[in-house]
Amino acid sequence: MIYLDTSVLVPYYCPEPNSEEIEKIIMKSVMPGISSLTEVEPASAVSRKIREGNLSLTDGNRIIAAFQSHAGQNLFLMIPVSSLHYQIAKDWIARFATSLRTLDALHLAVAFSNSLTVLTADKKFDDSARYLGVRSTLIL
Repeated sequence: MIYLDTSVLVPYYCPEPNSEEIEKIIMKSVMPGISSLTEVEPASAVSRKIREGNLSLTDGNRIIAAFQSHAGQNLFLMIPVSSLHYQIAKDWIARFATSLRTLDALHLAVAFSNSLTVLTADKKFDDSARYLGVRSTLIL
């Protein structure tokens, strides 16, 4: 099973160069995993696109509503973030060996502890995942 990083979830809902490829992969997946972190980050990404003038307010609201509808229809497996994930993320960041930021480390910890393969469009995130032994698939 796959775990969707925000870098692939946003292009699934917002038109981007890799949207078609991402859509094909997600549509083939049986209930891809996300976490509560994944619910917050797309809203932030859409907000940024609106502020930068790359997306209208109407389209932004439509995108957020579509994601919330899909999550509410259980199209994604919602994986809770636990204290174990925070501990794993802290330990990985404290190695000082990757460019992981807090939320990225938590995403990886959720995927790792649930034996999921992370689907990402972020090269540095993918590099960190592989370094830490988390299965990852990079979509460019």
